[in-house]
Amino acid sequence: MNILLVDDEPLELEQLEYLILKKFPNWKIFKAQDASKALQIVKQNDILLAFLDIQLPGKSGLELAMELSSSNTMDIIMVTAYQNFEYAQTSIRLGVVDYITKPVIEDELLSVLARYERIGRYSEQIIKALQIIQQEFSEKLTLNYLASKIHINAAYLSRKFQEEVGMGFSEYLNDYRLKEAQKMLIESPDLSINTISERCGFNSQHYFSQIFRKTTGQSPRDYRLKELYR
Repeated sequence: MNILLVDDEPLELEQLEYLILKKFPNWKIFKAQDASKALQIVKQNDILLAFLDIQLPGKSGLELAMELSSSNTMDIIMVTAYQNFEYAQTSIRLGVVDYITKPVIEDELLSVLARYERIGRYSEQIIKALQIIQQEFSEKLTLNYLASKIHINAAYLSRKFQEEVGMGFSEYLNDYRLKEAQKMLIESPDLSINTISERCGFNSQHYFSQIFRKTTGQSPRDYRLKELYR
């Protein structure tokens, strides 16, 4: 699993690298001290997770996060010495998955990384499959299409998916689409439920609402109202 660390302080980079590799020695770490170098690394490597310092020279970490999230499917975690509520709000709007403060506490870092422990054990084929799903979830994805994209047999992919991810392809796809829909309901309040349903790859608004309620216990409309006015 490829990890990108971006910080203009070499000691901070070394500490973060040490703490990550101490727990996950097989992960590959890429380091950059500014946004320009980070973007070069991202172009040349499949990065699954990035830690970005907010205070970078030139382009800020938040600006870099915006650029990365608009054209890549990696998860982003912001790191900063400033406990600033406005920074946290901006990070959330950008879809950043977490926000930790300096000095980085090992237990806090490991709790953030725990969700990636399973991903770190995925085979290259499953990683490619997940990346395609994350890039094309709004399209009519099928197991046969996914298998053809990574040049393996569909039945073999189905078995590998269940073994490594712990759920079937269709279940994972629906789960991913629902999570994207939940974000879209909050981040784009002007979009209709039907539009969000279509953009997240669901066949119909009725099916989307049905599976949304089954998973969250609420209709998409009620979920939006609750989250926007909490």
